[in-house]
Amino acid sequence: MAYHEHEQEYQKRLSFAQAKNALITLVAINLVLFVILAFIQAIFYLQHGETGADPVALFNARVLKWFALPANMHELIARPWTIITHMFVHTGVWHIVGNMLWLWVFGYILQDLTGNRKIFPIYIYGALGGALAFILAYNFLPALKPMMPLASAIGASAGVMAIAAAVTTIAPGYRIFPMLNGGIPIWIITIFYLVIDLATIPLNNPGGHIAHLAGALTGFLFVYSFRRGHDWGGWMNRAYDWVNDLFNPDRPRKGKSIKQELFYKSSAHPYKRTPNVTAQRIDEILDKINLRGYNSLTEEEKELLKRASKEDI
Repeated sequence: MAYHEHEQEYQKRLSFAQAKNALITLVAINLVLFVILAFIQAIFYLQHGETGADPVALFNARVLKWFALPANMHELIARPWTIITHMFVHTGVWHIVGNMLWLWVFGYILQDLTGNRKIFPIYIYGALGGALAFILAYNFLPALKPMMPLASAIGASAGVMAIAAAVTTIAPGYRIFPMLNGGIPIWIITIFYLVIDLATIPLNNPGGHIAHLAGALTGFLFVYSFRRGHDWGGWMNRAYDWVNDLFNPDRPRKGKSIKQELFYKSSAHPYKRTPNVTAQRIDEILDKINLRGYNSLTEEEKELLKRASKEDI
């Protein structure tokens, strides 16, 4: 029975129906933005496809640049919000499918191990760490500096890498695909993922792959720091709780203690005392009536006398 209840709670905690499932929320944000941008890109194609202009180039120049992270510091200063928006933006189908698949695999495990309050902080810190590495690489590495004016970054890869590294640091022996000879340890999957990025740096998108590796390092450092008592994501969770409480009518009022309000300043008693009806107690009440009259009884004594008449005591 206990096992069945535990299994139901486990399924509920990771279900799609859960209102505060951070993994579902994170995937949904990425997918919604992808659909919106894909719809806008389709409009550009319909409007400019027959004019001789390149609709993809127009879309990138007029729309995507407002979401993508530029490597050029002057453009970054002009569009500082791209530090956040770039980590949720995808334009290619395989790009979004690949990232969301890995996000689901590693995010599911992280949520299973730590709950809902670590996924968003690790994802965001990993993406920010990747963004910093991306900008530094194009501004200071001689091989990449000539490409800096046109370089930009989008995608969840650095954040996903951070989650993968965090999961591997927390539970390297966690096994997936149990049908394959007892399962594959998660550290093997993570190492394979990292090696692919490392090996493809000279081939294409070198700045992007460097950002991915920086995201993985950030995820490792997040867990390392947390184990030593420093929760980098604490302020994010507190900010989320504060915003969420703004729309919660049952939230405690600022500066007021729940204990003080409910137990020390409440006009109603937290419980109702009901004394036992005994023959001795009834005799005492009757003697009091004989001496001082019925009006001398307290409300409690009148209630006792009333109950006694019904119970034939």
